[in-house]
Amino acid sequence: MSTHSSAAPVRAMLVLGTRPEAIKLAPVARAMATAAQFEPIVVTTGQHREMLHQMLDLLGVDARIALDVMRRRQQLSDLTARLVQELGQAIREQRPDLVVVQGDTTTALAGALAAFYEKIPVAHVEAGLRTGVMDNPFPEELNRCLISRMTRWHFAPTSAAARHLTDEGIAPEQVFTTGNTVIDNLLWVLAEGTGSSAFRTGAKRVLVTLHRRENQGERMRGMGRALTRLAARGDVEIVLPLHKSPAVRDVLLPELDGHEGIRLVEPLGYLDFAATLAECDLVLTDSGGIQEEAPSLSKPTLVLRTTTERPEAVEAGAARLVGTDPEAILTWAQKLLDDPVEYKRMATAGNPFGDGMATARILAQLAEDFAADVPVDLTASGPYSTA
Repeated sequence: MSTHSSAAPVRAMLVLGTRPEAIKLAPVARAMATAAQFEPIVVTTGQHREMLHQMLDLLGVDARIALDVMRRRQQLSDLTARLVQELGQAIREQRPDLVVVQGDTTTALAGALAAFYEKIPVAHVEAGLRTGVMDNPFPEELNRCLISRMTRWHFAPTSAAARHLTDEGIAPEQVFTTGNTVIDNLLWVLAEGTGSSAFRTGAKRVLVTLHRRENQGERMRGMGRALTRLAARGDVEIVLPLHKSPAVRDVLLPELDGHEGIRLVEPLGYLDFAATLAECDLVLTDSGGIQEEAPSLSKPTLVLRTTTERPEAVEAGAARLVGTDPEAILTWAQKLLDDPVEYKRMATAGNPFGDGMATARILAQLAEDFAADVPVDLTASGPYSTA
């Protein structure tokens, strides 16, 4: 447990390895860096190494420690073991007062587990997301369920996510509904106004992102065929930033490369991605974060998955879960491009994910608890409490 004194800044180790983690923890790191109560220690694991550090610079985040854990085509078990080992060493060397993880990546799971082993309390940003299907998405659903068993502060983005946690036995006083930090960061980036859109024509603009592990292979190949049929209309410009994963590129490049109306681009920096999102007419995605960002900009979103841990956008009407069948994808994309009534209904549904104040709520809660100058129990919540 922490023995932090209220006279000293709270040393908070923020662990991130992927682009979404960087986007959602950047506002927390920026706020901590300018707050007298905190000393942020940003650790990157490099799960998305090529995209990560340049983006952190653009987002105003200073990474103090950079690990090197990625190996080509490594197994999840190998990655997890390496992450736990190296993060454990970083925690022992830095002795933070708490470890902050975000979401449901392997980095987040390993960060929480390494902190638990070192008896350092964990704060989980974007806690409580659930599909109810343990292997969908894989391995994220299991990751986030396990992280919840090791967490002291559960920062849930919505009231529905908070209910998931309390329904699982997490003590209500350890669960805080904050909104999602992705909205904080999106508003900050758009205010900066320095990104460039990837769209090049005046056609109907469709932004597509595909990378989800459970969609790779034949399922993603079918999605590619749906996109070529959509492009064949002749009145659309499809922009698809290609994920760095060889499993994604080996499938999508043969299907899409060279097709008129489809622009395959390298992964966009976050400022450029935000500008591209702001300029598009329609989003097709299997990503989680974009389901949160798109409603903030009134962009109808088709979710190319069979489940989603973000049902709030679907329930609000801002997104539609269309699955992975190519015919369903094509049908709904064309409906939104051709039916102004349906398009307006989704575009004006509103954003259920926050008001841009999530970071302020997170820091206020942490500051309050550490200012109490009492030992912080390691978990102190749920059916496996160590209290």
